[in-house]
Amino acid sequence: MVVGSGGREHALAWKLLQSDTVTRVICVPGNGGTASLPGCENLPMSGEDFAGIRRYALVNGIALVIIGPEVPLAMGLTDYLQAEKIPVFGPTQAGAQIESSKSWAKALIQSAGIPTAQAASFTDLESAQAYVQQQGAPIVIKADGLAAGKGVTVAMTVDQALAAIAAAFQGQFGEAGQRVLIEEYLEGQEISVLALTDGKTIRPLLPAQDHKRIGEADTGPNTGGMGAYAPVPLATPALMQRIQQEILEPTLQALQTAGIDYRGVLYAGLIVTPTGDPKVIEFNCRFGDPETQVVLPLLETPLITLLLACVEQRLKQQPAIAWKQQVAACVVMSAAGYPGDYSKGAEIFGIDLAEAKGAMVFHAGTRLKQYHLITDGGRVLAVTASGADFAQALDQVYVAIKSIDFAGCYYRRDIGHRVRSN
Repeated sequence: MVVGSGGREHALAWKLLQSDTVTRVICVPGNGGTASLPGCENLPMSGEDFAGIRRYALVNGIALVIIGPEVPLAMGLTDYLQAEKIPVFGPTQAGAQIESSKSWAKALIQSAGIPTAQAASFTDLESAQAYVQQQGAPIVIKADGLAAGKGVTVAMTVDQALAAIAAAFQGQFGEAGQRVLIEEYLEGQEISVLALTDGKTIRPLLPAQDHKRIGEADTGPNTGGMGAYAPVPLATPALMQRIQQEILEPTLQALQTAGIDYRGVLYAGLIVTPTGDPKVIEFNCRFGDPETQVVLPLLETPLITLLLACVEQRLKQQPAIAWKQQVAACVVMSAAGYPGDYSKGAEIFGIDLAEAKGAMVFHAGTRLKQYHLITDGGRVLAVTASGADFAQALDQVYVAIKSIDFAGCYYRRDIGHRVRSN
């Protein structure tokens, strides 16, 4: 069972069904893409319906529940299912704090001596704004809680920072913004390292680079991610070794010290400074979206093998993770207006044509309505392709995108701009 309805969950279901031992995947609630995936079945139930998920898993003998989004993890779905001895991939509520409270995560990082930006946490407007006036800009303002990837403002001026703080405390992000974390601005390139852990051992997957800003040339407000590619040439074997030793292993040790048995994905959002040093920007408690859509197509080792090894705490005994000698890229097609207000219900055309051109189209915000595929979210599709190099993979994606149409569709035309020539 895969809990969630986004592109990440479609990619997980798709990859799981490539394993010889997986015959059926139930998606809760799934989307239009999982509904038409052979071997996959949607269960029209909320991912927050703990009792319903437990009942279905017990009655139908579900071998493993994989929790995709951060909200059910933060609400304690793992704890709830574990109490019924149902195998779950995903951290407990205590572990999910690493994403659900940026202040909690920052304190954990600092206690372990892990390299990160200097920061301060505030629960009132006046103190937060006074701190910004004192620190100056550029500076980063973060809503403390879960804000669907939109709670971060990289403010290049003091006025921008003050406005972001005011918006948070005035309810832009609901409860998530009633505490804000203010961080120093770090120069450099961001990379995402999704690592699998069984609570004792931690192993990174291929590093990816996400494109957070809505606008081309990385401009405009942050989104949940407008595209990604993997692996990242910047993340050399030497840098990945440093990330393992200086960030991943100390973080796992800090979680153990806090008494947290963390079995799932530890997503490290990192910045590589101009001097080549990796620093933590944020941690997430689940697979990244859209990073999952470029990492999983390159995975050779059966995904189910790795996930079960994490749940059963035998990751250390697993052979090295095997990867295809290729690269992958994806471009997100979004609804007009995203990440602000956007409409739903537009019919989507041309996915079959895009897939015939060699792309994989992962559905992020879609649903079937009377056999018609319609938009049902801000990020609608993640069009993905792999190839021998980034130019080949990205060309294939953009050729495929031309076959797809829905009213108001928007996508960035410069995804992978840093690696186009590689």
